[in-house]
Amino acid sequence: MAHDHQKKDSMGKSRLVHGPIIVGAGPSGLAAAACLKQKGIPSQILERANCLASMWQLKTYDRLRLHLPKQFCQLPLMPFPKGLPSYPTKQQFLSYLKAYADHFDINPIFGKQVVNAEFDVVCGFWKIKTQEIMKNGDEIIIEYLCKWLIVASGENAEEVVPQIEGMEQFQGPILHTSLYKSGSMFCGKNVLVVGCGNSGMEVCLDLCNHNAHPSLVVRDTVHILPQQIFGKSTFGLSMWLLKWFSVQFVDKFLLLMSDLILGDTSQFGIERPKIGPLELKNLYGKTPVLDVGTVAQIKTGKIKVCKGIKRLAHNAVEFVDGKVENFDAIILATGYRSNVPSWLKGSDMFSEKDGFPRKPFPNGWKGEKGLYAVGFTKRGLLGSSIDAKRIAEDIETSWKSIKAKPLA
Repeated sequence: MAHDHQKKDSMGKSRLVHGPIIVGAGPSGLAAAACLKQKGIPSQILERANCLASMWQLKTYDRLRLHLPKQFCQLPLMPFPKGLPSYPTKQQFLSYLKAYADHFDINPIFGKQVVNAEFDVVCGFWKIKTQEIMKNGDEIIIEYLCKWLIVASGENAEEVVPQIEGMEQFQGPILHTSLYKSGSMFCGKNVLVVGCGNSGMEVCLDLCNHNAHPSLVVRDTVHILPQQIFGKSTFGLSMWLLKWFSVQFVDKFLLLMSDLILGDTSQFGIERPKIGPLELKNLYGKTPVLDVGTVAQIKTGKIKVCKGIKRLAHNAVEFVDGKVENFDAIILATGYRSNVPSWLKGSDMFSEKDGFPRKPFPNGWKGEKGLYAVGFTKRGLLGSSIDAKRIAEDIETSWKSIKAKPLA
């Protein structure tokens, strides 16, 4: 009975936080905390995992490097250390994030899954309920109260796993890229990679490098651009050109250069969308793929391109064009989604459908009653930095007026 008593006891805890609560200790949450700290505003990060940047630490493959040059990926107020390559490795980026948290003395509370957050009109505070499962199976529920809530749980909170007919009959492993570390375990095997974004393309290349035989499912149209043009980053060059030219003009230039450098991808079964890469990104948040060597392997035939999947059987895959081929394993490079609607209640800031702020960039960062979002811009770490700075400035004005009065 004492055991039970402890469980009930732990449910009654309420803690007042004298500054914003930030949900999520990824790069976006750290950026927000640092920008607030610079203005003398304390904050508390609640993180469901047991480490900083859990997505980066636990759910990424070994060969991952940042896809954009480092100057577009550093967080506010602290640049990358000198001597890093243009495209830092996963380990270098994680070391930077740890140094960043240390530098700004950011100490998240780990192992706290936010299960519910809503604004209490009566007391005028956000009530954030967290759940922690102890090693002995006990559940600890704590409620935090604060004036400001910053959602930094990210665009990549939950894996998207498509339901494909015959999945339960397929004999080999089917794993999401969040569980893929390296191609070494697939040496000599036929592997089907589903999804042709940056992850799917890079996993295919990694499989090639480990002497596996990858095939890539390309269901939709996709823009593949070279990572560099004239020795300059394609992304950086695009940003520079956009200062002088229209999006449509820069898109035409990018497509012309891509055809010159990569060739016409449609002859390998990869069709480009009708809308240009930058315009498509602006309209729908769909990121073009930056090629790191995959296209060359598609050209040599080392990576086969397949149409969409119709169904799976015990060791075979039937495609929509009627082809049937045998595979030893399937890797789902099918991406991630936001999980905000599952825990944030009573606010219409985020869309129920996709868990993103309803207002498009650059206006999606601010909601009602002290609610904010950082890192939902579909513009990577650069977008997170912009959000973090705006949020800190916005909170600073109300912080100064409240600081004069006692909170409790």
